[in-house]
Amino acid sequence: MIREVARQFRFTNKAFWRNPAAAFFTFVFPLLFLVIFTSLLGNGTSPLYEGGPLIKTSTYYVFSMAAFGLISACYTNIAISVVYAREGGLLKRLRGTPLPARSYLTARVLHATFVGFLLVAITVVFGRIAYGARIPGATDTLLFILTLLVGAGCFAAIGLAVSGIVPNEDAGPPIVNAIILPLLFLSGIFIASDNPPGWVNLIGRVFPVKHLVDAMRASYLGVPFHWSDILVMAIWLVGAVIVASRTFKWEPAR
Repeated sequence: MIREVARQFRFTNKAFWRNPAAAFFTFVFPLLFLVIFTSLLGNGTSPLYEGGPLIKTSTYYVFSMAAFGLISACYTNIAISVVYAREGGLLKRLRGTPLPARSYLTARVLHATFVGFLLVAITVVFGRIAYGARIPGATDTLLFILTLLVGAGCFAAIGLAVSGIVPNEDAGPPIVNAIILPLLFLSGIFIASDNPPGWVNLIGRVFPVKHLVDAMRASYLGVPFHWSDILVMAIWLVGAVIVASRTFKWEPAR
C-alpha cells in the first residue's frame, strides 16, 4: 500500500503543478490577504486572546493567514477537486483499476497536507522577513507541527465529507465556500476582537476553525498551549471520517 500511495502522491503532485493557475492562486491568496490586512490594520495592536495582552496586528495576521492557508489546502481544495473528479468520471474509472480506493484517498490527503505545510512555511517566512514576526522556538515548533498535522487531518476529512453532499460540480465552490467563509470570520481569522458577542464565542468553541487558530497562535507565540484545542479537532476528524464513509460518492450524479 505504501508504494501505491507514494506513486499516487507523485501523480497528484505533478497534476497540481501542471495546473499553474490553480497552484498560483492557492499560494498567492494567503499572502495577498496577509499584505492587505496588515496594510489596512497592521499599524495597531490586537488581543492575543480574549481579555489577554495585546500584540502587533501584523504578527496576529501572520499566524491567522497561515491557518487560512492550511484550511484552504486541506478543506477547500480537497472538497472542490474531489467533486470535479467525481463528476468528470475519474473516480468511477478509478474503481475499475488495480489502485485501491484507500490508497487514492490517502494520497490526496497527504498531498493536501504537503501543500498546506508549504503554505504555512511560506507565510511564516514572509511574515518574518516583511514584518519581523516571531519564529517559534524548538519546543514550540513541535507543538506547532502537531497542531498542523491534526488540523490538516481534521479539515481534509471534513472536505471529503462535504464533497459527498455536493450534488454537482457547479454547486461545489458555492457550497464549500458557504460552509467555511462564515466560520473564518466568526473564528477570528480575518477580524480580531477582544470582546466578541457570546454567540460568536459559542460557535468558536463548537467548530474546529477557532481551535486551529488558537493552537497555532499558542505554539507560534509561545503562550500557554491548551490541549483541548487538539482534542476538539481530533473529535471533528473522527466524526468527519465517519460521515465521509457514509456520504462519499464515487459515481457522478448525472
